[in-house]
Amino acid sequence: MLEKLKLEVIDAGKKLKEYKLITLTGGNVSGRDLETGYIVMTPSGMEYDTLTPDDITVTDLDGNIIEGKRKPSSDLKTHLQIYRAKKDINGIIHTHSTFASCFAVLKEDIPVISTTMANEVGGKVPLSKYAPVGSDELGEHIIEKIGDQKAVLLESHGVFTYGENVSHALTAAVMLEDSAKVYYLTRTIGKPEELPEEEIKRANELFKNVYGQK
Repeated sequence: MLEKLKLEVIDAGKKLKEYKLITLTGGNVSGRDLETGYIVMTPSGMEYDTLTPDDITVTDLDGNIIEGKRKPSSDLKTHLQIYRAKKDINGIIHTHSTFASCFAVLKEDIPVISTTMANEVGGKVPLSKYAPVGSDELGEHIIEKIGDQKAVLLESHGVFTYGENVSHALTAAVMLEDSAKVYYLTRTIGKPEELPEEEIKRANELFKNVYGQK
């Protein structure tokens, strides 16, 4: 069931490796089916390049297994918490991407210093408080920080990105890491300035409504 969504999740996982946002079997990807409300999730500890639709788990919003023989990612509980709280989020990606994770470890937000970050990420990326993986608190802390932006840093851990579908969550993950790298490098040679709020909104609207083939 939900083969198309399963393939989207697998493809996103492969692209995380392609864009060097994860190593080995790190990170995870999930998506919500709009018709059934079911969640499809990558399995725990398996290489993305080897995944087939049969490896992807389907659950309901309470975590009950609907289909699949593999153990889902240990972050399933956190993904489900976010989906239950945010009806407009239908794709979630977790990574430990290098430059963004630097700021998670430094316990700092990532400000918007370029239109590139404003485009898909949409705003300053806030830091959520530390909580153990798989705990109720982890999801609660992330949800507290979700606003107009499409990413949250996890203190001393990594990154969650999300969007209206899996593709948007992936784009946010890629563009956040690229922007975090620019921010990191800029801080080594100077003091970067944040974009004014009106320019952030302008860049985000342009990206959503004008950029690409509509």
